[in-house]
Amino acid sequence: MGLEMRVIFVVVAMVVVCLLSDTYADEGTATFYTPPYVPSSCNGYENDGVMIAAASNAIWDNRAACGRRYRVKCTGATNQGVPKPCKGNSVVVKIVDFCPPGCRGTIDLSREAFAAIANPDAGKIKIEFNE
Repeated sequence: MGLEMRVIFVVVAMVVVCLLSDTYADEGTATFYTPPYVPSSCNGYENDGVMIAAASNAIWDNRAACGRRYRVKCTGATNQGVPKPCKGNSVVVKIVDFCPPGCRGTIDLSREAFAAIANPDAGKIKIEFNE
């Protein structure tokens, strides 16, 4: 196999891997919380910035979620209040806190992270997320 064919094979393989990673996203819902963001369950009084989130029981995994980064994308509305809340992009957030029982979403995003992907007036949105 010539060098040119190897390069083409590698490029095609990379494209397939990228496409597959998007198809294996988990689905859930997201809400948001507001400052102050410290203290947090994972890092105490350490300031982790604003692209952060709290994990619900669905992904908390007995604190194993601390520090994980998730790419989160809005996929739609959960209510009739804001029928098209999504902005069409995604955001990467770091899990720094626990969203206690009664949490209304799979991931509770910081207000800033939520606003980056959806209209905050929606309050709760459908999402796809993956590590």
